[in-house]
Amino acid sequence: MTVQKHEGHDYKQHHTNPWIYSIKIGFFAGLIWGTIRWLFYEMKFTIESPGFAVYPFFQPAFLKSGWGVLVGICSFILVSIAAAVLYKIVLGRIRGPWPGVGYGLVWWAIIFIGIGPLFGMTKSITIAGWNTLYTELCVFLLWGVFIGYSIAFEFTDEASREPIKMH
Repeated sequence: MTVQKHEGHDYKQHHTNPWIYSIKIGFFAGLIWGTIRWLFYEMKFTIESPGFAVYPFFQPAFLKSGWGVLVGICSFILVSIAAAVLYKIVLGRIRGPWPGVGYGLVWWAIIFIGIGPLFGMTKSITIAGWNTLYTELCVFLLWGVFIGYSIAFEFTDEASREPIKMH
């Protein structure tokens, strides 16, 4: 961090650590959207458990319990942290919300069409039903936008490069 003088004021230049910032964004993306996924599961909008990511490692009855829901949300947080760091590496300099939309769509496809049914984490799209597919798609699109737009905004917005005024 450097200190600059301008018109009698001291300014500190702000430099965000991209890796710590990405981890924070991933944590909050997982917490917010994992909790929303749980609410949608409880309201019967989706049949996919909040703990789908750890389904191969735990009994389904446990994942439906209170502690299981907590484990599910925590596992979604860990997946989100990894996804945010990966986003920073691959797409972090692209502006706007559209890369995040695409990123969420790709994750949805990987989880609900690819590895999810293959490893028994999610139901096949032919079994899951339209409500589940639409609900999960919407959540993952918004999750992707949250991650992508937050990271892109921090590292491409000119306002964040303005010096911080020190009093």
